[in-house]
Amino acid sequence: MSSETYEVVINDLDRKGSGRGAVWRDPGTGNKKKLKLTVPLTLPGETVQVTVDHPWKKRWWTRPDQILTKNKERTEAPCPHFTRCGGCAWQHWTYEGQLSYKTEEVKRMLAEQGFSADLVHDAKGMSDPWHYRNKMEFTFSKEGEMGLHEQGNFRKIVALDTCLIAGGEMVNAALTVASWAAEYGISGYNKETHEGLLRHVMVRQSFAAGEVMLGIGCAADWDGELEEPVRDLISRIESRHPEVKSLLWMKNTDWADKVQAEELTVLSGRSFIYEKLSGFRFRLWHDTFFQTNPYQAEVLVDTALKMAEPGKGDRMIDLFCGVGTFSLPFARKVDQLAGIEIVPASIESAERNAEENGITNTRFLAKDARKGMDEMLEVFGAPDLLMLDPPRSGAGGKVMRRIGRAGPEKIVYVSCNPETFADDITQLVPFGYELKEVQPVDMFPHTVHIELVAVLTKTAETNSM
Repeated sequence: MSSETYEVVINDLDRKGSGRGAVWRDPGTGNKKKLKLTVPLTLPGETVQVTVDHPWKKRWWTRPDQILTKNKERTEAPCPHFTRCGGCAWQHWTYEGQLSYKTEEVKRMLAEQGFSADLVHDAKGMSDPWHYRNKMEFTFSKEGEMGLHEQGNFRKIVALDTCLIAGGEMVNAALTVASWAAEYGISGYNKETHEGLLRHVMVRQSFAAGEVMLGIGCAADWDGELEEPVRDLISRIESRHPEVKSLLWMKNTDWADKVQAEELTVLSGRSFIYEKLSGFRFRLWHDTFFQTNPYQAEVLVDTALKMAEPGKGDRMIDLFCGVGTFSLPFARKVDQLAGIEIVPASIESAERNAEENGITNTRFLAKDARKGMDEMLEVFGAPDLLMLDPPRSGAGGKVMRRIGRAGPEKIVYVSCNPETFADDITQLVPFGYELKEVQPVDMFPHTVHIELVAVLTKTAETNSM
């Protein structure tokens, strides 16, 4: 069967930010069938023309041929790679439109779980929503070109010469690596045959301290045949990019397509860079989890402090504390703070960060959240204030019920996934907790992601276990 052309109204957006609509078609049997369409680069309310190569399918992903009726918030995307690169989803949408949509999404997800949408404030956005990312992971194609994955096609790499959401110095340093690789004809890694050398370029930037880390992810060691080219790379980076304080060779032979280092070699500088956030200095290694948007991270921390209203006599537990991003600012406001994090390296960093910043009223434990809480409650006692900042998958029912049994007077939940947040806090209702307010914070302009800070208070005593 040949391809068919349809006009479709975009009703809503999926989790990746692509438009969704549906048409009814007659396959020739007299019974119409529904064809659900996913159409990237479209906005709610638009009518678009699309071509479907296999219209007998029940679902189909396709780019728009033509925008017939435009959303009034549609705008021209400034990035030349936007329509192909998968790094952004919404450069064609005004920033005001993005913020409004994200606010409404948080309201919708809470309402679906029975909470009042009126508790949600308008999302806090950026005055300049560009060049905000302090970490990027570029990938090499098997042909040796460096870029990001193509929208809708994880196997294809779009070669880039700019990136408007990343810090400029990061992009320039990464492009130096790309031109070096092309000049020496160094092969890219083939994910299917597991042949080739260059896999990734990981680059992170300290916006406050002005330092850059550059990590070259490769499937082999750098010495031997590569020693002369790598010596030249070191020279190029040191002469052209003095802001690079950490140049790393990250050997990774794992078949999984993720940025990691089985063996780490410091080619130049040190193994970490310094960053400052909310007046505190942090050390960042290649694998340190840290807020990707430092400008909005400060907004997030300040918002959490304001909403939590920590007291000088409070005892506080910080679950999923990481390297102490929230722990250190809160420690200055409370009597005692205990941080719990499952990654030992993050706990070591949190302890070091506390020491370097003169924080003496903290203790940290490397355990998973639930077991860590049990252990910490025995030695630390019941907290007055509990904070959690779990991964996108959420904290989960067991952890949330353990929090409920601990009975803190106030709970501050920082979330990067409103859907799992809404599901998690339903677990606290039987323990007498009430949701007081929710403040979305836009950490990732031009993408679907939204973070939030929420406060719950204990308003009733219960016997729920």
